[in-house]
Amino acid sequence: MSACFGKAERSLKDQCFRALCCKGPPPPRPEYDLVCIGLTGSGKTSLLSQLCSESAENIVSTTGFSIKAVPFQNAILNVKELGGADNIRKYWSRYYQGSQGVIFVLDSASSEDDLETARNELHSALQHPQLCTLPFLILANHQDKPAARSVQEAQVLYLNTPNNISDDHHCQLFDISVEEKILTCLQ
Repeated sequence: MSACFGKAERSLKDQCFRALCCKGPPPPRPEYDLVCIGLTGSGKTSLLSQLCSESAENIVSTTGFSIKAVPFQNAILNVKELGGADNIRKYWSRYYQGSQGVIFVLDSASSEDDLETARNELHSALQHPQLCTLPFLILANHQDKPAARSVQEAQVLYLNTPNNISDDHHCQLFDISVEEKILTCLQ
């Protein structure tokens, strides 16, 4: 009996020693797969470059898609950024599978026509079978520009509709300016 107790005691001592002195690699951070959509020029690429601490110089609009791993202290966001050109938007749904959340970036200083197009694309995404149950983060970008609509105006335009989208979906709308590096809403 004492042999068994001695073995258990050594095992406990070994575990304590390893826990205190021999720290292994930290546990892996959870990873979440997100899709980032919005019209061309809304600031998706600039936003992701800023979050990844990449240079803001020479940013080119995404043609097709790109994937970036955005590290945070407690998690890693694997973000599929989909190009926002008219000829690419029709393929967005091919990249939705496996997404756990959606970031929709809109240019709050764009023309009325572009705002209407963005509104239609957002509503289409909110109703898509692969996205309709996911959380949506809607970012009203370019708040530093004089023509920018306020977050309240964007709320009325994008979420307070006859169908009351904000009631049916988990949506959060924030105003940002990537140019001014105001990204606290994502941290």
